[in-house]
Amino acid sequence: MADPVTYTDALAELAVRLGANVQPGQIVALASEPGKEDLARAIAEAAYRAGAKFVDLTVFDVYLKRARALHADRDTLHYVPPWIGERVLALGEHRCARIGMSGPVAPRALEGIDPERIALDMLPRVPESMQVVNDRTTNWTIVPGPTPAWAMLVHPRLEPAAALERLWAEVAHICRLDEPDPIAAWTARLDQLTHAAARLSELRLDAVRFDGPGTELTVGLLPSSQWLAADFTTVEGITSRPNLPTEEVFTTPDPERVDGTVRATKPLFASGTTITGLRVRFAGGRAVEIDADDGAEVLRGLAATDEGAARLGEVALVDREGRIGPLETVFFDTLLDENAASHVALGHGYGMGLASGDDLPRMNRSRIHIDFMIGGNEVAVTGLASGGQEIPLLRDGRWQLQSRPAPAR
Repeated sequence: MADPVTYTDALAELAVRLGANVQPGQIVALASEPGKEDLARAIAEAAYRAGAKFVDLTVFDVYLKRARALHADRDTLHYVPPWIGERVLALGEHRCARIGMSGPVAPRALEGIDPERIALDMLPRVPESMQVVNDRTTNWTIVPGPTPAWAMLVHPRLEPAAALERLWAEVAHICRLDEPDPIAAWTARLDQLTHAAARLSELRLDAVRFDGPGTELTVGLLPSSQWLAADFTTVEGITSRPNLPTEEVFTTPDPERVDGTVRATKPLFASGTTITGLRVRFAGGRAVEIDADDGAEVLRGLAATDEGAARLGEVALVDREGRIGPLETVFFDTLLDENAASHVALGHGYGMGLASGDDLPRMNRSRIHIDFMIGGNEVAVTGLASGGQEIPLLRDGRWQLQSRPAPAR
């Protein structure tokens, strides 16, 4: 049986020691939601044991978002008090550590509300978060925080207690908490991902193509696009692992060279709503058609946020050797689902995904960054060299990378 208490403490230690890699004397910014108190308290304790100077807790309640969407003047829904973004920038200025928890606490709180109104309010996300990521001024991580409501969303046929136990067991497995030494297990996996990223960078690809059911999409890359694993280093030289779990390698694409159609292979949970059966057509880099079985209006609204919101800022590849995909569980949580399958993201790009500052002005910029999953064992991923050579990258979810000279670009 899964022991939530034991796993809570183990996950907190992993978040603090490996994920954010909290340093003695650091301020730790901890973002939580109602229903995640046990994990939040365990993280605070682990942070203080690691030498944190202060743990600063913020709590976001989706029911306040619901109240705003129902009753506030429509013209105010986009408003964000300036001190919220200023706080995020201050965390960077003070070189803080940041720890967040994913997973819905009230997945149906926004049902029945006009999707266009929901899309106008992007909180708790603020654009300053992407700025501090690109500035590399904070060491940070996000870990899953299981709750009863999330458990019932994932496992609706189980009794509530059994569903929560099942979700905790899955989280423990995919976070490698069931290993004798979770940190050593993660170090080995990150070494594999770093090697795959290095091989992809050596190929100096001009584009990446996805082919699968309902998908024929080509994503162009910039001349200095480099592939990375989610193993970051701050300007102060502190390493952190932004996502735990992480199973991806990613890069920053050319936002003007994305063409074709793509079908999401997993539901997307965005702005408090679930988007299922997502289908997107790109032309000249822009998402010109967004359709879905449910929730299309929300993503259309988000994609209309600003000029860059309908363009891509990230493309990421995920192989089948990770622990999430083989479970074949839809978690309705981007942190977990994006690490089960290759994905792309509408919105802001990552400056660290570019090896040369010359390409930085061409990187996509936006107030949003919305990942959606487009990969799987049935989706072939092919690299395209500038001379037209096709290089298999993923087939049946397995890497096809072999030693070969990098093509001229």
